Amino acid sequence: MLMGSEQGWSRPARRRRPMRTGLLLGGLGVGFCLIGVAGLAVWNVQVVMQANGPVRDTADGFFREVAAGDTDQAYERLCKEARGRWSAVGFGSWVRTPPQVSGYEITDVAISTLRGRPRATVTVRVTRDGGASEERKLPVIQENGKWRVCGDPF
Repeated sequence: MLMGSEQGWSRPARRRRPMRTGLLLGGLGVGFCLIGVAGLAVWNVQVVMQANGPVRDTADGFFREVAAGDTDQAYERLCKEARGRWSAVGFGSWVRTPPQVSGYEITDVAISTLRGRPRATVTVRVTRDGGASEERKLPVIQENGKWRVCGDPF
């Protein structure tokens, strides 16, 4: 440079901090994942809490109809898979086979999700003609927006 000439102003070189940027982006990614997991957990809790009443109502209706001998209505509460195993007539004959169900008491309702689909198990104390009783696990699933008995209830 020549003496007496003015020097142009230049900005000093900035040090880049790739480590800080990487940590910030990584932290944001982890934060979004945690928010997603928390959202999924809240959704599962809502599904389980909202399903308790309808699941109990389904099991209660099913056993009330079975105990009253209304096998056609009870058959309508079965899931598609269970209706595929039994015809309405076959189900009715099976339910009427002694000793028949004369009473019941729902003792527990457990609801969970499997692959995002709600499932339930209702524990029922079934009383048969003659007074004998036994505890049974009644599987209940959600099918087309309705809770249905699915599996062998007896």
